[in-house]
Amino acid sequence: MKTSNSGLSGLTRTFLCGVAAAALAMPAAAQAQGQDDASVEDDIASGNAIIITATKREATLQETPVAVSVTTAETLQREEIRDLKDLQTVVPSLRVTQLQSSANTNFIIRGFGNGANNAGIEPSVGVFIDGVYRSRSAAQISDLPNVSRIEVLRGPQSTLFGKNASAGIISIVTSEPSFTPEATAEVSYGDYDAIVLRGYLSGPLSENIAASIAAGYSGREGYNEDPASNSTTNQRDRWFVRGQLLFDNGDNFSARIIADYDSIDENCCGVVNLQPSSFTQAIQLIGGEVNTPAAAFDNVVYNNFPSTNEVENYGISAQLDYDVNDVFTLTSITAYRETAGDFGQDVDFTSADLLQRFNNQKLETFTQEFRVNADWDRITALAGLFYFDESVREDQRVAYGNDFRPFANVLTNQLLGQSLTQAEATLGTLAGVGTDYVGTFFVPGTVESGFFTLDNQALSLFAQVDFEITDRLTLTLGGNYTMDDKTGTTNYQSTGVFSNLDLVVLGNRAIVAQGAPQAIAIGVCQQVPVACAGTVATEAEIAALASGTSPAGAAGAAAFPLIQAGAIAQVQAFADANDTNPNVNPLLQAQALQNFPRFVNIPNSVEDGKTSDNDFSWTARLAYDINPDLNVYVSYATGFKASSFALSRDSRPAPGDAAALANAGLLFNNQTFGSRFAGPEESEVIEIGLKGNWGNYSANLTGFRQDIDGFQSNVFTGTGFFLANAGKQRTWGVEFEGMANPVDPLTLNLAVTWLDPTYVSFPLSPYGNISGTTPAGIPEWTVVLGGQWAQPLGNGDSLLLRSTYAFESDTQIVDGLPGFLDPTLPDGGQAQAIAAAAAFTRQVDELSASITYVFEDAGAEFSIWGRNLLNDRYLLSLFDSPAQPGSISGYPNQPRTWGATVRIGF
Repeated sequence: MKTSNSGLSGLTRTFLCGVAAAALAMPAAAQAQGQDDASVEDDIASGNAIIITATKREATLQETPVAVSVTTAETLQREEIRDLKDLQTVVPSLRVTQLQSSANTNFIIRGFGNGANNAGIEPSVGVFIDGVYRSRSAAQISDLPNVSRIEVLRGPQSTLFGKNASAGIISIVTSEPSFTPEATAEVSYGDYDAIVLRGYLSGPLSENIAASIAAGYSGREGYNEDPASNSTTNQRDRWFVRGQLLFDNGDNFSARIIADYDSIDENCCGVVNLQPSSFTQAIQLIGGEVNTPAAAFDNVVYNNFPSTNEVENYGISAQLDYDVNDVFTLTSITAYRETAGDFGQDVDFTSADLLQRFNNQKLETFTQEFRVNADWDRITALAGLFYFDESVREDQRVAYGNDFRPFANVLTNQLLGQSLTQAEATLGTLAGVGTDYVGTFFVPGTVESGFFTLDNQALSLFAQVDFEITDRLTLTLGGNYTMDDKTGTTNYQSTGVFSNLDLVVLGNRAIVAQGAPQAIAIGVCQQVPVACAGTVATEAEIAALASGTSPAGAAGAAAFPLIQAGAIAQVQAFADANDTNPNVNPLLQAQALQNFPRFVNIPNSVEDGKTSDNDFSWTARLAYDINPDLNVYVSYATGFKASSFALSRDSRPAPGDAAALANAGLLFNNQTFGSRFAGPEESEVIEIGLKGNWGNYSANLTGFRQDIDGFQSNVFTGTGFFLANAGKQRTWGVEFEGMANPVDPLTLNLAVTWLDPTYVSFPLSPYGNISGTTPAGIPEWTVVLGGQWAQPLGNGDSLLLRSTYAFESDTQIVDGLPGFLDPTLPDGGQAQAIAAAAAFTRQVDELSASITYVFEDAGAEFSIWGRNLLNDRYLLSLFDSPAQPGSISGYPNQPRTWGATVRIGF
């Protein structure tokens, strides 16, 4: 990474919009009707003949020498794929997980990807909808509206797509408004009272203007019962509306304007207990309920109140295309978007009212892309710029519930041998504040609150050239220079009395208070034997020695202060050497309840809260047409992802800044350290591919080695997330995708991915040095096998039988569980933390199927469908249970679902 002190403030939105408007001033309208030939071709093409725009120019999949998977509109319909989360069942190198809330959806390609659980962390997989970048998962997971196709580009794509494409790209392309009137409607009903309503209307407003409007609603009861809150979780309650306006002069200019709004209001996501601990038993002692591990897949969860997941997402974009002449085409894509989220969750995941977390999130994003495409005899090229300006604000609050104090009372009896009130009095005495602490620990209400902000400006300059060296051999060279500036601020603080006590210091005093009398009694007998009847002086003997009435007389009284001071000094030395030893300091066991220490805000005199990253990414590729049906390519590409901030309560100063912060007087009692941000990711891939298209048969084969240096790892520790760079992760892989149409009614497809990942270097993981190990969550084998039989009937109608099987080989789910680390063990508990996670693995065997009757003359069809028909149950992820050290919780997957759908259109 190179850093620069120069910002991007001079590149204003006004300037960039002015450039785009001046370059693409609307020509006079011609008297011709525009047609959307590309979308018509999409409807009829299949296999490697599908038209795609993966390299920002139209070409068939066969002609595009990159690793890309394409999912057509027909596949989306037949597989009942509603949003991007469902897409992984047909794209084997893609994994999508939804955790914690409706907006926390994580996209992973070839085992690389992150960014869901923190608004300050941008994803490694970029999501684009009609050329507009969606920077956060909250803006990505709405239902898919009238999609033409979805392209998944695998491997680094930063040359053409900029800073947050270090692992790949998901590009969603929707249908343009049509100059031929058309309309579609869809009604679906399924189990859990699932209802889907969709409608689409498009047609001409004039000879050169067409418009479309799409709207939809998706609702469902949750598949997890929650008896404690009298609700269900993993519901679905979302709707959208999307309007488009297309101007096409029929000659050399078109303008497409899109405005959309979508809303989500759901209770998500269900968590189950996988391994209880003594802390879990303490919850049960106060009447709290939690599932047993054996019932993890019984679709029952426990929360004391339903979660809140309210997301509003809206925006407007304009794409202008102008053919200057037969060589040059100018394109401008301007977009402004806002996303607002309101979230609330019972974060202890039990029926007891222990911990509550609330956060509000607001994102405002402006993007401007301007590019020029050129096409000469043997050279095609493009060049452009992309500007990104985003502001993020997140307000967070954590509160103790009404049951936390009774819960803590059980634990202080177990850990300290005192009731909570007694412990408050004891700690008050040790702290020198008398009874001030009594009644102040774990009281219901806010324990910490505040807000976080992030301002981000980025500019990318990019270009790519394809040069036909011969009729069969093409050389591609491309580059992208990106500048990215971020400024983060925090205004957050903890008010929890107990969390901010220094139990090491207070424990030191407790050791002295407990040990000093015994040491004095022994010292008296050792130094003044005549004053003792035994080897340990009684209280009466000590009092007599101090008053001069013992057999030692006045000389003994004079010696007593020295004996006393020496004994106390001896005990103090012992306490100083052992106050961090839990076997000596009795208070350290209660540190498990200190979940909310004080917060050091930024910027401060030591930390400026700013990052400035520069990077040059590039691509080199050779593609060779062996014959008209078969081509091969070899490529090298690099990718880049800018620095990410821990924009949450988990933002903690780095240990390396501790001394400077202490000298500046900025540290607090019981200070914790961690990370503020993670530096950039830099990726590279070496790839060789083979693409073949033989009419009814097509096949694509890719082999690659992909590395990411500084992979931004964001691991949940049980009390928060730890953000850090993971050194280097390397993956060797092979991908195959094929389609066959051996006889007219039958179409078969097969996709296979083999991955062999390794942490080449990860010395500072939350659970120690795991360099050389295999990253968790990445299956070695992923297979998607599907088939469709389209049987014509004698009356002109047809019957479609379709089925898809998705398989993932057994893999460990997470690398480790930091809650099992133990500083008293020789390795710090690293082996214990890794072993706790190794007990949980996942294998996926999901089968989906549909039967569709197509009424040809009526333009209608009726489908009966099912997803996960084998009811395969597995864990999406697992983590240390909050407020329950030694306990493990996890997210189960969705069970079997089924339904029926009616579609009609003209």
